[in-house]
Amino acid sequence: MAPQISPSILSADFARLADDVALIADAADWVHVDVMDNHFVPNLTLGLPVVEALLKHSALPLDCHLMIEDPDRWAPQYAEAGAGSVTIHAEAAKAPIRTLRAIRAAGARAGLGVNPATPVEGLEDLLGEIDMLLLMTVEPGFGGQKFLDVVLPKIRRARALIKDRDLPVWLQVDGGVSAETIERCAEAGADVFVAGSAVYGADDPAEAVRALRNQAAAAGGGE
Repeated sequence: MAPQISPSILSADFARLADDVALIADAADWVHVDVMDNHFVPNLTLGLPVVEALLKHSALPLDCHLMIEDPDRWAPQYAEAGAGSVTIHAEAAKAPIRTLRAIRAAGARAGLGVNPATPVEGLEDLLGEIDMLLLMTVEPGFGGQKFLDVVLPKIRRARALIKDRDLPVWLQVDGGVSAETIERCAEAGADVFVAGSAVYGADDPAEAVRALRNQAAAAGGGE
């Protein structure tokens, strides 16, 4: 699969989200929306009402990443609202299979996220229930963190698990993805890349997205 770029609006201007999303509309594949509740992670961002409003103005599908304490309750609602993809965390979900199936039933892609210290081994039985596996490459909670190289072997192991089962599961990385790190992620097997400050900290966010995609493609992202 060709690499996909999902810019995170966590690094955008919250007072002008629709305008900042429009800046990447012709270049990005998704809009990554970090939903944090100040319980599962030590930060509070935005929730369902903002996602519902943004859906009315975004030409790109929303990639909603739920870093919240009770994803089983809330995740299906994001899918029902019209999100293109909804990711829950393995560390937070109490009924992951039921919730992942509910996300799919509502018409969205179902994603499963794991924190840096959570091994991908043990998730094999859930791979058939998901459309995307998200590996955090920083500790979740805040944007602008330094990429954790320690996660690179985990990306390789995750790619091998997906390949061994011949499943059409996308492998997403989130955290510290930039021009300096995206090639390492792509070489390890990632094919969907979340980039926040690397996009919205650039003078031309759309051109930054294109450059990141070209780097990932050159490095063999997803192969």
